[in-house]
Amino acid sequence: MDKILSILLLFSLISPNLCLYFHIQEKEEKCFIEEIPIETPVIGSYKIETFNNHIQAWEKAEHPIGMHVTITGPDRKVIQSRDFSTEGRFSFTSNYPGEHSICLRSTTDQWFAGIKLRIHLDLQSGEHAVNYDEVATKEKLTDMQLRMRKLLEHVEQINREQDYQRLREERFRYTSESTNARVLWWSLGQVIIVLVIGFLQMRHLKSFFEAKKLV
Repeated sequence: MDKILSILLLFSLISPNLCLYFHIQEKEEKCFIEEIPIETPVIGSYKIETFNNHIQAWEKAEHPIGMHVTITGPDRKVIQSRDFSTEGRFSFTSNYPGEHSICLRSTTDQWFAGIKLRIHLDLQSGEHAVNYDEVATKEKLTDMQLRMRKLLEHVEQINREQDYQRLREERFRYTSESTNARVLWWSLGQVIIVLVIGFLQMRHLKSFFEAKKLV
């Protein structure tokens, strides 16, 4: 029972979906950091809106506006870097667990210079990034087989999340132990320096008193 509660608690902490919108200017870049386990598929989609001063509202861009998407893995290597149009869809699978950077930068021309853009971004990861209707059609799965497929992939995703949490715990423990060791050595160094300075001062005072024939 405790194991089941732990798995449910872990799943409640997982946020496989990210839906938001943000504003950017021409050539401005906006980046998002996503912590993704290893071998996890990620699908992102976006659309661009421009502000119509006549109706004082946001609407779909009438003219094509470019968007450059750059995805960088935790090893600082670029996974994907390409240009899209007013609406785009990108996907990738993580090769390493850790923080992935997803950056979007508008590539508007002078026609749209100075115009503020609203970007609607939708990110889905794990089993949420899989189109099961397409999988069922392609592999000719029955309804029961499709449900089992979803369940198995769901369990695999939980296992990947647990492995990633263990990896994060190991990294945090290593960082804590390294920091504590450095603090300890720094404290010992300070104590040694104080003792050496005190010893030198005592020798200097002794020599001074002997020179003055006070002792």
